[in-house]
Amino acid sequence: MRGLLGHRAVITGQSQAVPQPIAQNELWDDVFSPRLGGNRVARQIFLRAGITTRHAAVDPRETDVSGWSTGDRMRRYVTEGQALGSAAAAAALAEARLDPSQIGLFVVVSCTGYATPGLDIRIAEQLGLGLDTRRLLVGHMGCYAAVPGLQAAADFVRAQGLPALLLCVELPTLHMQKSDDPSDLQTVVSHALFADAAAALVIEPDAPVGLELLHTTAVTIPGTEELMTWDVTAHGFRMGLSPQVPDVLAGQVEDAMTGLVSGFGHTVDEVAGWAVHPGGRRIVDVVAERLRLGDDQVAESRAVLDEYGNCSSPTVLMVLGAIRRQRLLRAGEPLVAMSFGPGLTLCSALLRTVC
Repeated sequence: MRGLLGHRAVITGQSQAVPQPIAQNELWDDVFSPRLGGNRVARQIFLRAGITTRHAAVDPRETDVSGWSTGDRMRRYVTEGQALGSAAAAAALAEARLDPSQIGLFVVVSCTGYATPGLDIRIAEQLGLGLDTRRLLVGHMGCYAAVPGLQAAADFVRAQGLPALLLCVELPTLHMQKSDDPSDLQTVVSHALFADAAAALVIEPDAPVGLELLHTTAVTIPGTEELMTWDVTAHGFRMGLSPQVPDVLAGQVEDAMTGLVSGFGHTVDEVAGWAVHPGGRRIVDVVAERLRLGDDQVAESRAVLDEYGNCSSPTVLMVLGAIRRQRLLRAGEPLVAMSFGPGLTLCSALLRTVC
């Protein structure tokens, strides 16, 4: 074994899992339009969100969870989250061709539910991870949490020389709120954007093929705490989402990305793939504008938003997976993953193709 932090951390397996699909226009027509009295502004928010399809563990056309207690939602979170997370994690292990018993650390990221024993213990047992597998739960960090989760897993791989498994699993649709007030635009926007998903990565030491994690960064903008919130109430978690968020975050993007890549001898123009978290259509637009990216460079972000919506922490990993599947990446080419969340915080990761 090499010395402390002597190993390279390389992503070798990746997968995702989603529940049943629902068309965005059907969600508006069948669920939200009747509640909001067909409000024209709310309709525009839904149908201009850049989303065609979303996925929900509990179909709101059949079951209205908006009156459920937080306890009811947490119990359903455990059932649905375990199934979805296990599917994504098992598929990532299969792609990496690793036996579950080989995993040294299991990192679970989630902000949409809580339970003890948690999903980390339940899914570890279901997958057949070793009884001595270390576990880490990253909670309540929001949409950007995949990046610190990835960093923690990579640090373990570098230090211990053992594989790690990262799982992000979120079920924000379980937190649907009473939505009969069309003037409550923050609630309307959150109902128009968020969807359920799980995404998993396997990271191995010194693997000859994959994506090597080189570095991560975080920037938290002071005085912005109230622009994005996720409050626990008696009836689930309630999101606050200011329309100022895209522009405030965009003001940090250029300096943050230049700082991220320049330390490894790259420029922004040399990045071969941009996994931009599609928190909403406007987020992708302003990032592309600030970094002077063409439509083809953010195509995967827009495609993931269109097909899945904003799935919180798994979303940036889903975009990264789309880039890996759809782009011909050459050895040594840099990729960037960036995501945004409460704080306001911008987290980013620099990766490099290994082949």
